[in-house]
Amino acid sequence: MKKILDLLKSFFTLVEMGILLMILANVWVFAVTNGKTFTKISKIPPRETALVLGTSPRMKSGISNPYFTSRMDATALLYHHGKIKKIIVSGEKSKGYDEPSAMKNYLVYQEGVPENIITEDPKGFKTQVSINNCKNIYQQNNVIIVSQGFHNLRALFYARNNDMNALGFDAQDVLSNQSFYRNQSREFLARVSAVLFYILNIEKKG
Repeated sequence: MKKILDLLKSFFTLVEMGILLMILANVWVFAVTNGKTFTKISKIPPRETALVLGTSPRMKSGISNPYFTSRMDATALLYHHGKIKKIIVSGEKSKGYDEPSAMKNYLVYQEGVPENIITEDPKGFKTQVSINNCKNIYQQNNVIIVSQGFHNLRALFYARNNDMNALGFDAQDVLSNQSFYRNQSREFLARVSAVLFYILNIEKKG
């Protein structure tokens, strides 16, 4: 019986340590990105380029995805207020599915952004890959990253680790309880993964 109790004690100790380390990883991401995100267009300093992180233009039900339209609205706001000169739309492109093309079309035809300033990155299938492509393929270092606030923190962490001069502009979030808790839970774990990859010096390819 004592052995079983000792094993249970060790197990719960490990669980508690794991939870503490995950919390510390999130605290680290918040700390190093503090002051780098903006919600007001008047407050954000200008940069050369906006990097817009992709998401599906439509929900599974077929209706327009509010995360997508909010990111496009935020990007257009940056352009029309003279905060950026170029735009990279980075997302997944596969057979029958093309996030960068959808983003570009929306910006051009719905938001009045000139087509010639928009570059499509069809290989931005993960956040870290989008950040790497922005710097290494498209040679853009001075950027404003556009996504919802919960996502921008991790994106800025990747950008910081890439020695990029990056800021985040937070698109309007979707405030339904289901979306909020799902996204916060996902990002809590994703930030832990980002910190682990940084500490272990592993570049996440896919």
